[in-house]
Amino acid sequence: MKLRKHYTCPLELAHDLIKGKWKTIIIFQLRHGKRSFSELMREIKGITQKMLLEHLRELREVGLIDKKSYPGYPLKVDYFLTPRGEKMLEAVNILQDIGISYLTEQEFSGFAVEKRTED
Repeated sequence: MKLRKHYTCPLELAHDLIKGKWKTIIIFQLRHGKRSFSELMREIKGITQKMLLEHLRELREVGLIDKKSYPGYPLKVDYFLTPRGEKMLEAVNILQDIGISYLTEQEFSGFAVEKRTED
């Protein structure tokens, strides 16, 4: 991901860090701790391997997530939120709550509305 050299507002930068269809969903899936690539693939319906790899790389580049590799075979890698990612998760949780409220108010059907529980 290429960030611009100049921003007129910090919100522009924050938006650029998470823009894209899947980044906020990846951050949300990491809310309970470490996840492997295969766990993320299972949990995020509709994402391709290529897109997941690309977004994980971009989220690592900007310091929202990191990964830990374990020795041995088969290779095991876990992804997790950094302190900056935890802060971004606060914003993602607010967006999730707004989405749940809207879906409920509009009586959308066919959506799995996950109620968040505070840990």
